[in-house]
Amino acid sequence: MAIQDPFILLSLLLLLLLLISFISTLIYRTSTPQCTCKICHAYVTSTWSIHFTNLSDWYTHLLNKSPTKTIHIHVLNNLITSNHESVQYILKTRFQNYPKGKPFSLILGDFLGRGIFNVDGDSWRFQRKMACLELGNLSMRSHAFEVVNDEIDRRLVPVLSSFSKSSSQREGLDLDLQDVFRRFSFDVICKFSFGFDPRCLDVSLPVSDLAVAFDLASRLSAERAMNPSALVWRMKRVLNVGSERRLKEAIDTVDAFAGEVIRERNKLGSCSGHGDLLSRFMATTKDPEYLRDIIVSFMLAGRDTVASALTGLFWLLARHPQVVATIREEVAEVEALTSFDQIHEHHYLQAVVFEGMRLFPPIQFNSKFCLENDTFPDGTFVKKGTRVTYHPYAMGRMESIWGSDCLDFKPERWLKNGVFLQETPFKYPVFQAGYRMCLGKEMALVEIKSVVISLLQRFDIELATPVRTPRFSPGLTATFTGGLQVRVSERRGKT
Repeated sequence: MAIQDPFILLSLLLLLLLLISFISTLIYRTSTPQCTCKICHAYVTSTWSIHFTNLSDWYTHLLNKSPTKTIHIHVLNNLITSNHESVQYILKTRFQNYPKGKPFSLILGDFLGRGIFNVDGDSWRFQRKMACLELGNLSMRSHAFEVVNDEIDRRLVPVLSSFSKSSSQREGLDLDLQDVFRRFSFDVICKFSFGFDPRCLDVSLPVSDLAVAFDLASRLSAERAMNPSALVWRMKRVLNVGSERRLKEAIDTVDAFAGEVIRERNKLGSCSGHGDLLSRFMATTKDPEYLRDIIVSFMLAGRDTVASALTGLFWLLARHPQVVATIREEVAEVEALTSFDQIHEHHYLQAVVFEGMRLFPPIQFNSKFCLENDTFPDGTFVKKGTRVTYHPYAMGRMESIWGSDCLDFKPERWLKNGVFLQETPFKYPVFQAGYRMCLGKEMALVEIKSVVISLLQRFDIELATPVRTPRFSPGLTATFTGGLQVRVSERRGKT
């Protein structure tokens, strides 16, 4: 018989929540490695936050103090390293011993499924081979360049113009540049990868249920990995309560979008005549679940990482007007962006972009799991089953790698006689390194540099509220809490 009394229903709900809380605490205490060391105590009690704005800044502090540049968070069974020799060991020398692993795949499995970022072995090799063939194709690069610059000219520039001080539309209003970049990169990746235009960056800045759901799914999936005991979120998922219920609802929204994209592509019949990336994959498989996972992976790679890189970079540029002036001088002769190769002519701009991602990498850390007992080059013993994490955010702040000025935004460190020189990716694993090197690296750089050139030529951008250290929100990619609030002015004679 159904219970009608709302008081009784509320009481039962409260009892259920109390039961879940009690069982979660019991599971945590019985299944989590117990440790009383200072580092683990600070992690469990969050007392690290007394002195540090972000968890990543605390890790950076600990890694800088460590003689081996490796630390162990025992309660997470997690080794974290910023030692570039150990990074090379993980990503290349002993690559087969450090896969993504089943624990990591389980954490992100509901969201990423069997996409390239969440699998190992044959499935990873197949997806990588397919993506490599297509992304290296000259016609696909030209298509990507056209999509990016069309989005800049028709949407990105008009949106900033509408917020500029000379505009009557939104004069004097602050603009969240992080939100704008996320909308921009979302439109770009959808048009390039799926042949679908979500119009997120329309001048009215409409609310996108899909974008909101994608952000929520990313954040809640990342929070799973931060929990010392996986049994807690697994139980919440079984009961469909709390964060796991919200995660399921968000993923349902993402799945509905992916399903609609696949159905529309199937209606078009033969895929050979379509330039988008999904059509190329659909020529090899019709499995809707597999195609759904590919769609989500592309969205994560093409939207969140580019938007994150642009957000961090423009925060730095707003604080370093002399760098902005030098970029403008270098690109002064560029009246219009006309080709993919044209972007590579500007060495200082390349240095600026790499320096920005050194300090604000879109992916702050990356984890693997150790298959068999091993020992890092720094002498650290790695037990079978240990989660192993390399930390690009911390590595960008290591004095042992970048020198005493490692915290300074200094593009010149990448130049020799005015020519850009790239550091070994094992010291700068922003695009990963070794066998999992990012396949979309060149396209991402073109997208980022196209935005920088187009906006700096037309606008002056300043921070609405200067802050010394940005605060990051949990997520699979680095996200500024509260966004990046700026004020925009049009440059005279440049609009």
